[in-house]
Amino acid sequence: MGTVFSFDIRHAASPPVERALRDAVALLHHVDELFSTYRPDSAVSRLARNETTLDQVPEMVTEVLDLCMEAERRTGGYFSTRAGGRLDPSGLVKGWAVEAASTILHRAGAHNSCVNGGGDIQCRGESAPGRPWTIGIADPRQPGRVLATVTGCDMAVATSGTAERGHHVIDPHTGVPARGLLSATVTGRHLTWADAYATAACARGTTAQEWMTRVTGYDLLAVPAEDPAQRHAEERRGRRGITR
Repeated sequence: MGTVFSFDIRHAASPPVERALRDAVALLHHVDELFSTYRPDSAVSRLARNETTLDQVPEMVTEVLDLCMEAERRTGGYFSTRAGGRLDPSGLVKGWAVEAASTILHRAGAHNSCVNGGGDIQCRGESAPGRPWTIGIADPRQPGRVLATVTGCDMAVATSGTAERGHHVIDPHTGVPARGLLSATVTGRHLTWADAYATAACARGTTAQEWMTRVTGYDLLAVPAEDPAQRHAEERRGRRGITR
């Protein structure tokens, strides 16, 4: 998946949790082997070249592609695995993988943890007794600066845009890079959907904020590629559940 993953586990060391951590890391490596568009031997790369079929790929691949189809339906086509003309589920699979790794830890008894995959984060429980997790959101205009923070328990935070990878989101309806937003950060309970919604929001551009008001359980902080006055207005409208 071409990114760095980290684990913050607020739980006493124990054999079950240590095994779960190893299993979570192994899962992320396996997901990379199956879904990386940079590996010519991955299942997704072979599917894209028509060298294999959905009947022949591992069940995990069909599960994720089914979720991608559902994401496309939910977003009116602004999430798409073929926006760039070639099969690429990256806009959902990283969030799905991080959430799955977090679930492995949770089921082993690590009820307070935070898994971070390149800035897409799934938090469980609390950072300390009675204290929620606090996550910083990067400012795409000023690398290294925190634009806002979001706090909560059992929450997910996903960002799509230019902060890490440049103009990588394609508008599926036009086939060209989406440039209406510099970044879109979505918060909610499940990282799988936060990731997909963030990708779709970036593709939608300036209409994303209004669209997200109709998505139950998820909030958006959008940074438009416009003048500062409009940027601040968008931030104010998108700050539900998000604090500076």
